[in-house]
Amino acid sequence: MDEFVSVTVVSNPGEPQTDFAARLSRFWTHMLRTRKADFEKVYAEMTSFERAGDRLKRQYLVASDVVPILEAEMRAAGVGHEPIDPDELYSKYEAVPPDWMQIEH
Repeated sequence: MDEFVSVTVVSNPGEPQTDFAARLSRFWTHMLRTRKADFEKVYAEMTSFERAGDRLKRQYLVASDVVPILEAEMRAAGVGHEPIDPDELYSKYEAVPPDWMQIEH
């Protein structure tokens, strides 16, 4: 069975949802164009943003071997994220609609 690690990205404080969504779109487009094989290891994303104080966040499930690459790419792109626990694993059966959307590759 495939297991995935959770990566939760966070907006800048007070950043509007439209701006954060646009930044994420640019980030994932960059990943698709420059690191397609790594992008294909992103399994699913939450269908909606969650609020955490004055920030928004969105969760992704990714293959564990792509986590270091995502961390480096996010750092370079200025995309913040919560601490990633590589030992907390999720199955694909936990990423089901309507809360999750599987990413087409």
